[in-house]
Parts: sequence; structure tokens; C-alpha cells
Amino acid sequence: MSEGQQGSRWGRWLVVGVLVAAGWGIVHGGDHPTTASSGASPSAAPSPDGAGPSASAPSGSASTAPSKPSGRYDPADYAAPVRRFAAEAGVNPQLLMAILYNESYKPHDPELERAWQRGKPEASFGIANMHRAAFDDTKPGRPFADRQWEELPDDRDLAVQAAAWHLHDLAGQLPARPSAPLNHDELLALGYNAGAGNMLAFARGVKVGSQAQSYLDRLHDNWAKSGTAVQ
Repeated sequence: MSEGQQGSRWGRWLVVGVLVAAGWGIVHGGDHPTTASSGASPSAAPSPDGAGPSASAPSGSASTAPSKPSGRYDPADYAAPVRRFAAEAGVNPQLLMAILYNESYKPHDPELERAWQRGKPEASFGIANMHRAAFDDTKPGRPFADRQWEELPDDRDLAVQAAAWHLHDLAGQLPARPSAPLNHDELLALGYNAGAGNMLAFARGVKVGSQAQSYLDRLHDNWAKSGTAVQ
């Protein structure tokens, strides 16, 4: 879920950071496009460790990993909730962790996220960079059905749990035999980044556009360390 080139994203975040610092003091330090332009298709595919574990973990958002935002952020710190909620949702924990790495380009300070969102209401929230519509579509009937999108910056476990179930819902929309030269986890990552409609187009063989390809390339780059993190 990234929007535009990473350099311009950081430029915009720098401006927002200055504004936040002026209003509230120093804070610690893109969102996702909904479309993908045409371009080259991927040339490499990660080798997933398989689907999520068969045994389900308990419901809820608590975990033994730190949840409250606190300074520098490393997705590997959230390996425990990634494993737990991937099992709960029946998705590949390596994929879920790789998505967190993909989304970690952005500062995830709650006040900074909210300052950015006030000027850009369609911006995403939380360490998984989830949009309001995606969160609201995902939560009905789920263990976090009573939670609100506005809580994502303050509760990183909730952000991981919502992302896991969103991946579960995307998986339910994929055809049994996609005609694309992409594997299951690559298609789900592209669905997370570019939306279900684009994911289904890619599954039918439509070429991956430049922004989506960049997301896929980062997924490949982050794949090995994501597997190590969730072991």
C-alpha cells in the first residue's frame, strides 16, 4: 500500500514532521494506491513456507510482544503477534511479516500519523498501513469487531490482527487456478497493496504495473528475513 515514489513520500513526511514538531514538540520518527499501471511482470517469486498453521490461536489483540508505539520500530519485534494472528486467520506468517517490512518505510508515530491524516483524510493508519474502508470491511464477525480504525496507530497488535484477516479475505477471492506467473503469496501481497480488483486482474494475467512491481520487489527483498523473524 504505497503511493508514488518513496523519495516524494519522505519529502511530504518531512514537511508534516516539521509541522508536528512545531505544534507538539519533537516526535519520534504513503499510503497505498488503489490502481496499478501497466509494466513488466515479476521475474522472481518467493518460496512461501506454506499456509498458516492449522491450529488456531486464542482470539483478541493481546500478546507478549510490545504493542504500544515506542520510538524506533522494527517489524521483527512483533513476531509473536504475527505468528499468533496469522494462525488465527489461516494465512502465511512469513507473508504477514514481509508486508510489515514493506510498510515500515513510513514513520509510525501516532501523533505524526494523525497529523498527516488531518490533511489527507484518505491516508492509512497503523504499522500495516491500513485504510479505513479496508479495516471496516474486514472487522465484521472478527475478534476485533468492536474496535475502531482510529485505534490502529496506538495498538500495533490490532494493526497486525486486522492485516492478517484482510489477507484472509483477499485469499478467499482468488481463483483456484490463477493464470498469472505469480504465486499465491505474491498475489495476496499485491491485493494488499493495490486492492482486490487489481489482484484479480493480475491473477488473470494482466501485467503488473510499476508501483505494484516496486511493492513486489520489496516483498522479495524482505522475504528471507521475514521467514527468519517468524521462525
